[in-house]
Amino acid sequence: MKIDPEKCISCLECIDYCPMKCILEGEEATYMDQDECVECGVCLRAAVCPTEAIYMPEEAFQYPRSIRREFSDPAVQYPTLKQGGRGTEEMKTNDVTGRYRRGEYGMALEFGRPGTGTRISEIEKVLKVLLKMDVEVEKSNPVFLLLKDEATGEMKPEVLNEKVLSAILEFKITENQLEDAVNTLRPVLAEVDTVVSWGLATRFASDGTLPVRSRLAQIGLPARPNAKINMGMGRPIVEA
Repeated sequence: MKIDPEKCISCLECIDYCPMKCILEGEEATYMDQDECVECGVCLRAAVCPTEAIYMPEEAFQYPRSIRREFSDPAVQYPTLKQGGRGTEEMKTNDVTGRYRRGEYGMALEFGRPGTGTRISEIEKVLKVLLKMDVEVEKSNPVFLLLKDEATGEMKPEVLNEKVLSAILEFKITENQLEDAVNTLRPVLAEVDTVVSWGLATRFASDGTLPVRSRLAQIGLPARPNAKINMGMGRPIVEA
């Protein structure tokens, strides 16, 4: 996003609408910190500028900067996947899709949040560790499309410094890999320069319990009391 200095009257009405706090007050006009702007378009859609000085510049649509919009604006579709959003829908509706069968866990690492965002380079740090383990990374997730080398986790160099509001890395492990996966990822997650939310998708046991909760507690990663449960709203497509 950019602000036309010829139109800006420095009323500052737009500043509070930026989720990344990258609209700054200059001597003669407000301006966007182009390095921090994630091209989410919130300031433009808010329509608070009385002189219509805020606009989406042509470079926001050009690769590699274009991935900022794709990961930060849920209304924008990924060109290859033809879907919007930061992850894959099926992970949140597993009781219906059965994508993760009994004996398997789906894991999601969400990098960034409004106010912080994340550089793609932070995701690469974790991918390089993750791919040394025998896990299955979700290929229909947009993060996978940024990989340069599937064997090492190296990402395309031109996207490393791009900043997005958030991005979700999804992968699948077996139940037996839970402790190793958690213990391996914890040190590298502590080193990344953003916030990371850790999600786990599983299926209820036949008696209605979630046995994984006690295992997580034993390894010092208890599920939060406000854990989200997405209930399937129909007949399961896959039963395992």
